[in-house]
Amino acid sequence: MDKKHNHMNDDFGKPWVTNKWLAETIHRDSATISKWVTNATQPPLETLIEIALALNVGIEELVRMPEEQ
Repeated sequence: MDKKHNHMNDDFGKPWVTNKWLAETIHRDSATISKWVTNATQPPLETLIEIALALNVGIEELVRMPEEQ
């Protein structure tokens, strides 16, 4: 089963976005961003909304649906 729950490790869909930039933009620690990018932990829904707004993308671009088994 694929353990990836988000697409944040795909350069957030924008090559100019860095963990540092996102951390500063949404006022989070860069270590926290790194955990989300590597799928070690997942951001809460409210934070996914903040990320989507910061990146000017739909939240559906950040979330990965579980694969059918």
